[in-house]
Amino acid sequence: MAGPFDYFVILAEMRTGSNFLEANVNAFDGLTCHGEAFNPSFIGHSGVTEMFGVTLVQREKDPFRLLSALVAQGGALPGFRFFHDHDPRILTHVLNDRRCAKVILTRNPLDSYVSLKIAAATGQWKLTDMRHQRTKRIRFDPAEFRDHLDRVQGFQKEILHSLQCSGQTGFYLAYEDLQDLAVLNGLARFLGVSETVDAVSDQLKKQNPAPLSDKVTNFAEMQDALAQLDRFDLSRTPNFEPRRGPSVPGYVAGAQVPLLFMPIQGGPVDAVEQWLAALDGAEHGALRRGFTQKTLRQWKRQRPGHRAFTVVTHPLERAHNTFCDRILRTGPGSFGEIRATLRKTYKLPLPTGGLEGYGPDAHRAAFLAFLQFLKGNLNGQTSIRVDPAWATQSSLMQGMAQFALPDMVVRAERLTEELAVLAAQVGLAPRGPLVGSAAHPVSLSTIYDHALEEAARDAYQRDYLSFGYGAWQPPVRPPERPASR
Repeated sequence: MAGPFDYFVILAEMRTGSNFLEANVNAFDGLTCHGEAFNPSFIGHSGVTEMFGVTLVQREKDPFRLLSALVAQGGALPGFRFFHDHDPRILTHVLNDRRCAKVILTRNPLDSYVSLKIAAATGQWKLTDMRHQRTKRIRFDPAEFRDHLDRVQGFQKEILHSLQCSGQTGFYLAYEDLQDLAVLNGLARFLGVSETVDAVSDQLKKQNPAPLSDKVTNFAEMQDALAQLDRFDLSRTPNFEPRRGPSVPGYVAGAQVPLLFMPIQGGPVDAVEQWLAALDGAEHGALRRGFTQKTLRQWKRQRPGHRAFTVVTHPLERAHNTFCDRILRTGPGSFGEIRATLRKTYKLPLPTGGLEGYGPDAHRAAFLAFLQFLKGNLNGQTSIRVDPAWATQSSLMQGMAQFALPDMVVRAERLTEELAVLAAQVGLAPRGPLVGSAAHPVSLSTIYDHALEEAARDAYQRDYLSFGYGAWQPPVRPPERPASR
C-alpha cells in the first residue's frame, strides 16, 4: 500500500451505528469494510462462515490467517469492525500495529443500551425502510445497565491506554457524526483516500427515533437510577503513585515446603520468614530467594499444590514500623539520606544524635509529621521517591498481579491463626510460636490517638478502603524481642 496504512479497524460496540458507518465507508471506491470479521459466531456477517478461503474453524485455530488474507486483497484499503467480545488475539495485534488505522466509534451508552434491548425484543437489527419497522417498549434494568456501562467504558479505556503507550492516535467518531458528510470525507482522508462522496448512505435507516420516554416503560425509575450513578467519578480515591512491577526477586520460598511468601515491606516480614523456615525445621538462611520469573515458574511447576501468600498490615501500624526501622533508627537498612532530607527540607523533628531523652511526646510529634509527609509523597508532591517500604499495599499487590496473584492474603492482626490455615492447606502444622519483631523505641500503643489515625487515613485512603480497615487496635502478638544495640 502506498498510503499510511495497510488496513483499518472500526472499534465499536453493538448499537453504536457501526453498520451505518460500514455502509458509508463502502461508498468510497478506495475503502472496503468486511463486517465483523472476528465475531466468534460468524465471519463478516450473520450466517457467513468463510471469507477469502478461510473457514470459521480455521480462523478459530489461527485468526492471523484470516487477517493476512484480508490485508492481502488488492485495490481498496480493507478493514473490519471489532467489538469488545471479538477475538482478543486480534485486538492486541491491531492496537500495536502502526500500519492499522484505528477508527473509534462511540455512542451515548444509555442510547446504545436501550437500542440493544429493543433490537433483542423485536429481533430487528437493521432497518432499510420504515414500512418494516418493528418497535417495542422495554424495561430499564439498573444492574444490567451498569454492567453494560462497565463493558463499554472498560473497552474504551483499554483502547485509549494502548494508543497512549504506543504513541498512536485514532480517528474518533460519535454516533451523531455519522450524518455529517464533511466528517465522513475527513475519515476517508485520514485513511489515505483522497476521494470524496456527495451524500450520506441511504441504505440503512434509524430504527428508533422516538425520545427515551417513549421507549422505556419505567422512565421515572430509570431517571432515579441514573441520578445515582457517579458520572464524574467523584468518589474515586486519586492515585499518583508510580506503577510497580511484581518484584519477583524479593519473593521467599520454603526450603522444602511448597509455600511462597510475597513480602510487603513494613509488615511482619521477619516473623513470617522465621515461621516459614520452621515448617521445614530449617534455619532462616535455608529459605529460597533471588528468583527470576523463569526460575519461579520452574519452582511452581515442580511443586503441584503450591500456595503463594502475602501479608497486609493496618496502614497506621505499617507506617509506624517503617518510620521506626527506616527513618528513626540509623545503621543497616535505614534511609540515612532520606532522613537528612526529611529533617532539613520537610522540617520533621527528628533527633539529631542518639535517642537519649527521646520520649513519647517527641516520638508522636515526629511520627505525625512523617504521616503528613507521606500524604504528599504518595500524591507525587515531593522530590523523594515513593519507596516500597511505605508505598500503598494496594499498589504493591497490583504489581504482584502482573506475574501472579497470591492465593491467600493474610492479615497481620490475625497472623498466627491465618498462617495455621495456610499450613494446613499444604498438609502441615505450624512449628512453635511466631517470633516477635524487634521492639521500637516507643510503641504505637503508647502514642496512639485520633490525630494519628486521621493522618494515616489521609495518607492511605486506598488501603483503608481496599482492605476494610477501621481504627487501629493493638494486636495480640508474641512478646517483642529486645531492641538490638
